[in-house]
Amino acid sequence: MLKECGKPGAAARAIRIMDGLPPEGILQTETGLKSPFRISPDPFPLSRDTVSTLARQGRLWLRFTRAAQEIYFRSVRGEAPSFITEYLDAGKPERLIEFGRMNRFRGRFAPVIRPDLLLTDEGFSACELDSVPGGFGLLDCLSRLYAREGCMPVGGEGGLVEGFLRAMAYASGAEKPAIAIAVSEESRMYLPEMRWLAGMVEKAGGWCRAVAPSDLKAGPDGVRLDGIRIDAVYRFFELFDLPNLPTAGELFTAAKMKQVALTPPPKAFLEEKLLFALLHHPLLEALWVECLGEPEFRELKSLVIQTWVMDNRPIPPHAVIAGFNAGGKSLSSWNGLARLTQREREFVVKPSGFSAEAWGSHGVSFGQDLSRGDWMEAVNEALEAFPERPHVIQPYKRPAIVPVRWLDASTGEIREGVGRVRLTPYYFVTGPDEAELSGVLATICPADKKAVHGMPDAVMVPCMEAP
Repeated sequence: MLKECGKPGAAARAIRIMDGLPPEGILQTETGLKSPFRISPDPFPLSRDTVSTLARQGRLWLRFTRAAQEIYFRSVRGEAPSFITEYLDAGKPERLIEFGRMNRFRGRFAPVIRPDLLLTDEGFSACELDSVPGGFGLLDCLSRLYAREGCMPVGGEGGLVEGFLRAMAYASGAEKPAIAIAVSEESRMYLPEMRWLAGMVEKAGGWCRAVAPSDLKAGPDGVRLDGIRIDAVYRFFELFDLPNLPTAGELFTAAKMKQVALTPPPKAFLEEKLLFALLHHPLLEALWVECLGEPEFRELKSLVIQTWVMDNRPIPPHAVIAGFNAGGKSLSSWNGLARLTQREREFVVKPSGFSAEAWGSHGVSFGQDLSRGDWMEAVNEALEAFPERPHVIQPYKRPAIVPVRWLDASTGEIREGVGRVRLTPYYFVTGPDEAELSGVLATICPADKKAVHGMPDAVMVPCMEAP
């Protein structure tokens, strides 16, 4: 950690940061704690080269999203293999598929892009790409608190709000859009941070409210909130949650009629983890190179963790699953996963998307943490869920060990230890080929945890360029 940063007195600095969090908390949890994670006196250090690399990769992730859409529509038109649309449309209602294919939304993409990067001894490994991410309200809050202590984070003190405003202006075509952040009940954990974000947007001179989708009223003259016509609705709810949102259809129709900019647009095919499996699919390499460019494809392929779709259909007995290897063993069927020894089960199984279990750490199974019986059960459940709820499997990439300090809230003392880190850079799409890096959040979990995500014993801090 960056111990040289900030005013003297690590414990006092951490206490001031904790005290600076909103009284109601920045995330909603059952514990009701003001900070449902550990506070460190130090930001997480990144070298100048690393920051430059992360900044450059924003455009790379945006191009990946655009290329994925192009490949999807080629499959729709019969110009690319049919299994692409078969996988990406699996389990989704026909009406949602129709919305995602509308010309109205063709040129629109998520305004916020967030890859999940595991920091390993070999470098970065991207395990997921989130188009409806939480955390940037939290990161904005933390960035301001650390900046006041003399620790200027990547993106600056107010970089996330500035990036969000530029992204929403680009999405809506309005110079100063009236913005509503629609937060569903399913996403209520993030409501405090979205309220914080809306408040900071207002302090920056914008107009923004974080509300329930049902608070937005769609009519012949557009979408209104408290009598104000809304230019842009930031959709902070997953598309699988639509049956629980009776007014969402009205929002989608208003967006279709160009009465409001709904963003991210309702493109469920771009919110699937199995896009990473398609990137690694050997039959699709020429397509990706054509749509991305050779250098971009090679960089993404080396960055993105190898991923496979757990398709339960049989393949010929002479064939094997392309690229899959476990302890020197190839597989001709995913059922063969059950025969792997615990040492060979260095894999992660998780839902691809369009499921209540496909966000956070829900529904994730780590092979080496499970007994043989539990591993077989996890594999069988994943296979039985296909094709309604496709699952993916990835090799487990072990994040590197890093030093970390945190405040022991019960004693007011600083404790030291080690942990494993995940970096989540936040990119805001501000133009046709522009994705600006506005902040990076580091989540550092105890070294004995395989899943690196927000949890009570995790340290969550903004990243800062090291001296």
